[in-house]
Amino acid sequence: MAENGENGAAAAGNQQQLPEIQMRILGQFIRDLSFENVLVQKPVAGSDIQPDVNVQVNLDAKRREGQEKQFEVSVKLNIESRAKGTENVLFLLEIDYGGFFFIDGVPDEQLHAFLLIECPRMLFPYLRRIVSDVTRDGGFPPLNMDPIDFVALYRAELARRQAAEQGGQTANA
Repeated sequence: MAENGENGAAAAGNQQQLPEIQMRILGQFIRDLSFENVLVQKPVAGSDIQPDVNVQVNLDAKRREGQEKQFEVSVKLNIESRAKGTENVLFLLEIDYGGFFFIDGVPDEQLHAFLLIECPRMLFPYLRRIVSDVTRDGGFPPLNMDPIDFVALYRAELARRQAAEQGGQTANA
């Protein structure tokens, strides 16, 4: 019985050593939004158009000036919809959606990953709704985006940067 008490005390000690992470969304905003309904300008023959949607995602994060534990994170989407099997563009949507975050308790070596994974994950449901509303209001069926794997995006960006650094080192040698 004493053994359980010791294990419980050890577990409690481990929990006390972990920093308590605090994260709050202080505000969200659309920095830039552009929607172009190309289909209206250049109608495509046929009423049974199958869209092919391409989504490009860019992330950015920075510390807010004069604020020690506040950060600005933005998710930029470039969405292009084409008629399947053709080069006919149906619509173009560009949005830069941002949020202000209060973050405390994240170790410095993990902060970059936290800002580019957890913060966009918190913004995504709101961004997804805006994209759906804009495409619907633009005359198309609402575009309900699939969830974005921000961990995979972060890892791909790290790999791209590492490859670029290695390419630069071999070019200089």
